[in-house]
Parts: sequence; C-alpha cells; structure tokens
Amino acid sequence: MKTLGITLALTLLTAGAVQAHVTITVDGDQRCIRSDGVPDHDTGPWREGAIVEQQDHAFCMDATPELADTITRNVRVSGITVTGIPLRPGTAEYYDASTERGYSRDPSSGWNVEGVGGLIMDAQNAHVDGDGMYHYHGIPSAVVEGLENTLFGYAADGFEIHYVGDQAQSSWQLKSGERASGPGGAHDGTYVQDYEFIAGSGDLDECNGAMVDGRYVYFATDTYPFFPRCFKGTVSSDFIGGRGNRTPPGGDG
Repeated sequence: MKTLGITLALTLLTAGAVQAHVTITVDGDQRCIRSDGVPDHDTGPWREGAIVEQQDHAFCMDATPELADTITRNVRVSGITVTGIPLRPGTAEYYDASTERGYSRDPSSGWNVEGVGGLIMDAQNAHVDGDGMYHYHGIPSAVVEGLENTLFGYAADGFEIHYVGDQAQSSWQLKSGERASGPGGAHDGTYVQDYEFIAGSGDLDECNGAMVDGRYVYFATDTYPFFPRCFKGTVSSDFIGGRGNRTPPGGDG
C-alpha cells in the first residue's frame, strides 16, 4: 500500500460540542456524532419547494478502526463531517432518455448519474433529499475553509477523513473518448461510469485512502470520487441505511 508523504494536522476530537448543534462523543469503542443536520452556511436554491429540514442524526462508528480483509461497497452514506452533515456522494438516478429530465430511478441503462455535474447542487456541492436531509456530494468550501486542522470528518468504518487540498490526488480519472452506449457523448463526468481507477495515477487507492504516518486515513478530494465510496474497515450499520438510527424514505431526487 502506498504511503503518502504528508503530515496531517489534527486536533483529537473525543467528546463535547463542536458547535451548538453537533456533539462528538467516544464511549468505549464507539465514536458517535449527533446533530440536527442543519449547516451553519447558506444553502440552496434547488428545485421548487426543496428546503433544509431539521434532522435527528445519530451516526456511530468504530472509534479504533482496523483494516479488514475485504472491501465494503454500496454504502449509502460515506461518512459525516465534524460539523455534523452527512457525506452522500452517490445517487439513485440513472440515464433514462424516456423521461423529460433525462434520468430516473430505473437502473437498466447502466449509467448512474454523478451528483456533482449531474444533479442540481448549491454552492457547497450539496442538496436535500425528499425528506429535507441536507448532504454533501462534493467538497463544501465553507466547511474546509473553516477547519482548524485537516480533520474533515469520519468515514462509515470509523477511519478519519482529511482534507489537504492538492496535497492528496485521487487515482480516479476521466475516461478518454466517447461513451459507447447510453447517453453517448464524451466522458465528461456526468455519470459515474465516465471515470476509471488507474492505480498510481494519483496518491490514493480506489477508496480514496492512503497510509500516513503509519495509519490508514481517507481523503476528501476536489475531484472524483470526492469522498470514499468503498471502505477498508468494518462499516457501521448506521451508515448503510443512510440516516443514522432512522430508516430513509428514499434516495436522492
């Protein structure tokens, strides 16, 4: 596994309030982040009627994560920021030429719409789902600019997520040429399938992670996949459903 030659600056967050509506606590082997899901920056606009609704987030994950023997994929929420907002880079939308907006929940085309570049986002690369849950699909400048250190959040398996700007480069790259099926046109990042993992083309592995100072960490990057979309540790069930200890009503829209 490649070792990234940078030093991370962080303040150990073990307990207490990060801000009024967010608490991060560690009890035994569990770290829990609770928040109302309302960001402390401007949001929107999106589709008509879409607004941020207060949530009751309670995401708990391993406080002492270890690398597992297998990689876990298809996790609804990748992690949560230290400011209490979920990271949900993927979408449930697929190219569908039969619809007015060009996509639907029908996966038969095989072309999964990418959130950043494919759906309507606000200035922080975020939007709300049908239940008003605000979540990030890409890097929120208001959050990373306000960090006191490089610690951006925690992943679904408990490993830290750091933001270090261009010091860490994703190894996912846009494919060259034209799409051979589906929507046609050039691979421009509108769809997940426009990207391919090319080992060694960046600093990070396929899950957007690397070894730093002898420990494994993930990175939030300015380019795809933005946040980890697969996981090297044991994923908490709170992230699989997508709403902490609540059952989600549906996907993105």
